[in-house]
Amino acid sequence: MSEQGTVTLLDKVRHRAASLSAILACMRIDVSSYIPGSSFVHTCDARVKIVLLAAFSATLFFVDTWVGLGLCAAVFAAVAVASGIRISRFFGMLVPVYVIAAFAVLFNGFSLDVSQVSGPVSSLGDVSAGVFAAWVPVPLVGSFGFVPAGFARGCFFAARIVLLVVGSLVVTYTTTSTQLTDALASFLRPLRRLRVPVDDIAMVFSLALRFIPVTAEEFGRVHDAQWARGAAFSEGGLWRRLRAWQTVLIPLFVGLFRRADVLAVAMDARCYGMSDDKRTSLARTRFSAKSAVAMVVGLVICIVLSVAF
Repeated sequence: MSEQGTVTLLDKVRHRAASLSAILACMRIDVSSYIPGSSFVHTCDARVKIVLLAAFSATLFFVDTWVGLGLCAAVFAAVAVASGIRISRFFGMLVPVYVIAAFAVLFNGFSLDVSQVSGPVSSLGDVSAGVFAAWVPVPLVGSFGFVPAGFARGCFFAARIVLLVVGSLVVTYTTTSTQLTDALASFLRPLRRLRVPVDDIAMVFSLALRFIPVTAEEFGRVHDAQWARGAAFSEGGLWRRLRAWQTVLIPLFVGLFRRADVLAVAMDARCYGMSDDKRTSLARTRFSAKSAVAMVVGLVICIVLSVAF
């Protein structure tokens, strides 16, 4: 092989390696959900944050005007700034959410038969279309056309979806998995009188949270190993790519079942479930006055937005 041919081959290999590195970087899962901090949002009781998240989510569905939706976005922005976390961190990992939001705008903004669209469309929901409410549909190709009012309502639904997700990220970014588990156990504590295994449910929830980074790490390890062995994840037809991913998913599930079996043996060796005593906690959480004030203020804001807008 000539020197020029060798150089060309090396350039192709480098280009291919760079492309695969970019693909692998995009496929990596950001599992570092909790962001340490000392802000009031971080130190607030996890139970308060969960209650306010539920109230905020319900408020987004009660609000049906753009003004109300804008005020909900302002509330989120204020809490995000108070947490000390960059706003870009909330919107940087929402590609699947953006796809769902785009479909909401697409399916609401266009109609296969614009002649059947006249006035408000009940199937789009009872939300404000803003200045687009009085605009007439625009035929594009035959009966297919653009519906301005539907487009506005689709944008409303898309913004609602995004706010729902980023609102939940405020809780996950400022609350550890242990705090979330303890909060769940606290909410379920009254069910102990009905002999519901509250501690076991909290333990299962804690293990599920802890297995998320383990699953992501195992996925990356198996994927890299199969790629090093020449698996064609981005080459060939659909069937060939599916067969390539099969070499990742099968070892992944086998490895997860092995980890679960090891964990079960470890819990059994430590006599988990042998005692009828109540489960204790290393650090007992106390409901502070600041958390109570934050919950009252947050609930009042959500109620006002739900009723007034």
